[in-house]
Amino acid sequence: MTNKKDDLGSKDSQSSSSTLAEQVEIKAQRKLKARLNSHQKIWFGLGMMGLIGWSVAVPTILGASLGVYIDSHYATERSWTLALLVAGLALGCFNAWHWMSKEDSAIHQDQHGDNQQKDDEDA
Repeated sequence: MTNKKDDLGSKDSQSSSSTLAEQVEIKAQRKLKARLNSHQKIWFGLGMMGLIGWSVAVPTILGASLGVYIDSHYATERSWTLALLVAGLALGCFNAWHWMSKEDSAIHQDQHGDNQQKDDEDA
């Protein structure tokens, strides 16, 4: 009866160690890939930050500028500057969110593709 338990224990440890080995291999491949592309990713990240910054700043400034123009040429009780500044900020934030979700999905697809490739190699 002790032999059955030992056999079961060794089978569980073998399956968990193979799973652990696969996980370690996947992480090692990701680290190697990151090291090879580290220079590119740094510049890409900085460029993305700039893109997101400008995608928020430009609509906000345009909205505020249009609002100042309307307020200076047409006298109204409400401030078009404030309203269009908020509208430009909202549009810019939506634009930044769009870019970030697009990049996030591309990253996840790339990681899923790496895992899928590993599964295909194992089969």
